[in-house]
Amino acid sequence: MSKQHPRIVDLSETEPNRRRGGDLRTLLTPATVGSTSGFMGLAVIKPGERIGEHYHPYSEEFVYVVSGALEVDLDGEPFALRAEQALMIPVDMRHRFRNVGDQEARMVFHLGPLAPHPSLGHVDTEETESAVAGPQLKVGGPEHGRPAEPSEAIK
Repeated sequence: MSKQHPRIVDLSETEPNRRRGGDLRTLLTPATVGSTSGFMGLAVIKPGERIGEHYHPYSEEFVYVVSGALEVDLDGEPFALRAEQALMIPVDMRHRFRNVGDQEARMVFHLGPLAPHPSLGHVDTEETESAVAGPQLKVGGPEHGRPAEPSEAIK
């Protein structure tokens, strides 16, 4: 069994991912730090932007709004979410984040446990018009005894 080593990941080391709207950056992942229980990142959502509706059939999602304000739709019901508030989204709950304010919002997210297969990680339930192609999160890697493969968790 190999020993994990701490690693600091700077936001500047990550690529913007706009496939689902906003700017999603996965920082602490199985591919970047060898995490085994989940992954963490930052969403930067400008005024008028959204992260399209989706759900996670295997993972809970924990979010914390660092700055700005968002509206989150949970199974179709809207809720206000502002800076210094946190939210736990249960497995299988449809959710979408919208910035309806006039300033950028920053939200930290963590998903766990890791889905054992990419198809269990993330399911889109709508297209996001403003989204553009971006990199895929890599799951696994040589240190885990399997090759890295794209995950549906954050594409």
